[in-house]
Amino acid sequence: MPARDHVGHWGDESAEAALPGRRLSALAEQALRCTADCCGAGSTVAEAGADRPAAVTHPDLAALVAVQLRSGDGPIPAALERGEPVDSADLLHDERWPQYRALALDSGVRSSVTLPFRRSGLTVTLSLYSFRPGALEDAPHGPVHALGEFAASCLVRDRSYRAALTELDHLGAALRSRPVVDQACGIVMHVLGCDADAAFGVLRRISQGTNRKLADVASGVVSRRGRGLERDLAALLN
Repeated sequence: MPARDHVGHWGDESAEAALPGRRLSALAEQALRCTADCCGAGSTVAEAGADRPAAVTHPDLAALVAVQLRSGDGPIPAALERGEPVDSADLLHDERWPQYRALALDSGVRSSVTLPFRRSGLTVTLSLYSFRPGALEDAPHGPVHALGEFAASCLVRDRSYRAALTELDHLGAALRSRPVVDQACGIVMHVLGCDADAAFGVLRRISQGTNRKLADVASGVVSRRGRGLERDLAALLN
């Protein structure tokens, strides 16, 4: 299947499809299908201060990814550091990455290549594996390159989308709490004979001083109609 047909699957805008794990799984599966002599694939995404999700096309490959992320030694860490493809034409004669090599050869893997794709502080890695030595030499220049570039762009877009949803949730919560905050300000203004800005300042100081949400503080003031709070409110006015 041409690379453009594989890329089409990334157009799914559902919330489930936009999860990093699902994106990475799709990338690995599509890369496997469009690469000759490839026996399996894996993908990861690295981002500062965040977990590092990973996906593989076969359970045996999970150990190959895990040992690299745990030890910081192997094609994936090397590709992340260099920002360029890292390959091994024949792991049987390669002296690098002893733990990774041992696991790979135990699984029958003789060659591998890892391609990094960087976008906006995020790096996707795509690793391809083969049972044959020298079988993946042309992979970095094949359709998997287009798949990886597009996958990285989609993951950056997904990150922006999730951030926008979080901001909307916060805005929605603020809008829902606005009526009770306004009502509480009115009560404080009546009790203290102050203006709206001063009343809001009192509520905010209570919120900060008690480590409670402003909406919860306002609800407490409204529920008591300000009764019994005169002295405490007055102390916070200035």
